[in-house]
Amino acid sequence: MTQDEDVGQVGYRKPPRSARFTKGRSGNPKGRPKGSRRGTPYEAVLGQKVTIREEGIERKITAAEAFLLHLTKRGLEGDEPATRATLAALDGASTIWPGGHGQQIDTIVRRIISPGNPNSALLPLRMAVKLDRYRPTARIELEPWLIEAALARLGNRRLTLAEQKTVVQAARTPRKVDWPYWWKAQI
Repeated sequence: MTQDEDVGQVGYRKPPRSARFTKGRSGNPKGRPKGSRRGTPYEAVLGQKVTIREEGIERKITAAEAFLLHLTKRGLEGDEPATRATLAALDGASTIWPGGHGQQIDTIVRRIISPGNPNSALLPLRMAVKLDRYRPTARIELEPWLIEAALARLGNRRLTLAEQKTVVQAARTPRKVDWPYWWKAQI
């Protein structure tokens, strides 16, 4: 019998002294094999490139950007939890991404709009939504926040009942618009 067995230190989770790790020597001397660590699983999934289609135009972005765009779209449609999640993600991204706030403008894009047709400006600015995104001549509807901002700019001026009906028909979601107290048109 060895000294360990005499004292009773050998058994479950108590190996003999000769088999124990020695002080100052690693239990894994070769270390982790190279290339076995590829980051978190989130990076592997959210870093992949996906193809999205906006207004009939396809472009490739990362899955993380696509996820954030989807959350933002739902938030703009009035989904409050999606709005909170988007704001939290953007707040976290601004601390991580070096080009966040204070980024310099390096390119100005000039787009010529045909007179009398503001659709080509409203759609890219996300002020309106096309009802049928695959038809070039489809009708568009205005976002609620844009209607609220335009009504706030009116000041003391009031719209006629016919103008009010036109605005209600042009709204994408008229029930989500915060109409002024003087509004008479059926919603």
